[in-house]
Amino acid sequence: MKKLLCVAAGLGVAAMFAAPAAYAGPTLDAVKSRGEVVCGVNTSLYGFSTPDEKGRWTGLDVDVCRAVAAAVLGNAEKARYVPLSAQQRFTALQSGEIDLLPRNTTWTLTRDTANGLNFTMINFYDGQGFLVSKSLGVKSAKELSGATICVQTGTTTELNLADYFRANNMPFRPVTIEKYEEVTQAFLAGRCDALTSDKSQLASIRANDTPKPDDYVILPETISKEPLTPSVRQGDDQWFDIVQWVQFATVEAEERGITSENVDEKLKSDDPNVKRLLGVTPGMGAALGLDEKWAYNAIKQVGNYGESFERNVGQGSKLKLERGLNDLWTRGGLMYAPPIR
Repeated sequence: MKKLLCVAAGLGVAAMFAAPAAYAGPTLDAVKSRGEVVCGVNTSLYGFSTPDEKGRWTGLDVDVCRAVAAAVLGNAEKARYVPLSAQQRFTALQSGEIDLLPRNTTWTLTRDTANGLNFTMINFYDGQGFLVSKSLGVKSAKELSGATICVQTGTTTELNLADYFRANNMPFRPVTIEKYEEVTQAFLAGRCDALTSDKSQLASIRANDTPKPDDYVILPETISKEPLTPSVRQGDDQWFDIVQWVQFATVEAEERGITSENVDEKLKSDDPNVKRLLGVTPGMGAALGLDEKWAYNAIKQVGNYGESFERNVGQGSKLKLERGLNDLWTRGGLMYAPPIR
């Protein structure tokens, strides 16, 4: 009897740690049937999502979509990109036009509850600021009292702008425009004294759209928190899990020193964490309803989070942004992945 009890207890413990196979949800079924992941992206924002002359999309947000395609379909190129304005993005996701929205979108309470969205893992920690011409002679946002400010409508940016000037008892004149490209053109044409947006977007505009980047400056104040986060539709927990854990896997890979270049070598690692991540020890893929090479494929074909950051917005790009809050938690940043086990 004691032996039987020990065996039963052992089986119970094993069952607790075994990863149950996931059942295919509607989004995963649709993606597999279609043979591609459809992602909504910014119409053109250097460093995050922009097409080249051949129509190939690149950027930090685009890499999220590519990593999901690699994990789900085994091929990062099996992704299609739908350029969306700020006002179009949520409707496109809610209606099923797209499977995933990795479009520099701020995670907020009302968007998480009222819009039928679920936000996954924060892809970029950002904050709102102001871009001005050096010729304006302004050194601080506190000197913008009475200024004309260009802002994209239908964004948290518009709300933050009003809150900031009200809190500081400063009048201002907003110039609200729907399309990001037209907001930029209005600012460069002199229709407004300052342009406000996420600081990463301002860095992109200064580096990519201004005639002489050195003639423009981003003011030092950061007036908001902007956790830019991909989102999926509510109601499909499996798809939410897949997108979230693909992102976590790229962060975990960076922490473990796994890159697109050395991932094959890392398959031989004795580290149990690495073996689970790369599918050498099975179970994690089954838990998501994916092949056991799901994370391996994403890392091999797209890279870890640090690789994506550096080539798109970091020192390997025109933006040359510092990692800052977007660095690993072990280096003072906020990028942190839960255990993959």
